[in-house]
Amino acid sequence: MGYYGVFLGLQYNHEMEMIRVLDANHYDESRAITLRIPVSIPYMNDDMEFKRVYGKFQHLGQHYRLVKQKYKNDTLTIICVRDYKRERITEALSAYLKTFTDSPLEQGQSKIQFNFIKDYISQTHDLLVATTGWEAELIQYGFCINLISSFTALITHPPESV
Repeated sequence: MGYYGVFLGLQYNHEMEMIRVLDANHYDESRAITLRIPVSIPYMNDDMEFKRVYGKFQHLGQHYRLVKQKYKNDTLTIICVRDYKRERITEALSAYLKTFTDSPLEQGQSKIQFNFIKDYISQTHDLLVATTGWEAELIQYGFCINLISSFTALITHPPESV
């Protein structure tokens, strides 16, 4: 995996660090951003205090993390902080991935986050029989030709008289 694995490790390490810091409520509240969204949810009780929430989003190329939220008086109030380190890691990963292409990204073109890990993890598929009638057993690299009846006959004939 090379350097891509290093970037994945950096992202994971940063993720765990941010969760620890935000869970302990050790962030600069003066830099926090408050979003107030009017939402009318029937039968929803008002919250007296903020509740810790987990999540992240990206807006205009800037990364944000959700810290806490409160629903009160038909308004959802969300506190979030800007995640500068995640932006730097993403920019470094994007710059690294640009070295693999001949054409640079144009200004204003969205950056695509590549996921190469799928190339290294094998996928397995299990097929379960959910039908009645004739069944065919599937083998991983082939097909079994023997057809097996999966139901019993409903009509039984009386014995022939002699």
